[in-house]
Amino acid sequence: MTDGRDELSGRDRAVLAFERASWSGPGAKERAIREDLGISPTRYYQLLNALLDDPRALAHDPVTVNRLRRVREAQRARR
Repeated sequence: MTDGRDELSGRDRAVLAFERASWSGPGAKERAIREDLGISPTRYYQLLNALLDDPRALAHDPVTVNRLRRVREAQRARR
């Protein structure tokens, strides 16, 4: 039995789920972030970036987290 400290919050799991989805066109993802999560896209990306460094997120969804880490590192390398 866990005490909750080793598990992601519902919002954190929802952010990772958003990253697994495909989006139909420009603005669709940002609109869904506002409507479904009730946060701004800026806040969403702040949360997502923090999740990429969270070992609990890696344990919860290693495929998505590792893919996003590779994307982030590629973007940093281009700067």
